[in-house]
Amino acid sequence: MSTTLSFRLPEKLADRLSLIASETERSKSYHLQKALEYYFEEVADLQIAKDRLQSAESEIELDAVIRDLKA
Repeated sequence: MSTTLSFRLPEKLADRLSLIASETERSKSYHLQKALEYYFEEVADLQIAKDRLQSAESEIELDAVIRDLKA
C-alpha cells in the first residue's frame, strides 16, 4: 500500500530531480522513495545518535551500564 504526499521543493532541487528521473528513465517518485529510504537507514540514525551524545539527558551511570550488561 502507498500513500500520496505533497510537499514543496526549491526549484533548483526540483529541476535536479526531473533531470535525474529523465536520465535514468525512472519516476520522480522512485527517486524520492529511494532517497528517503537511504536517509532513514543511514542519516537519521546517525543524527539521532549525535543529538543524544550532545544532550545532557543522555548521560548514564557506568554502574547502570554494567548492571544492564550482566542481566
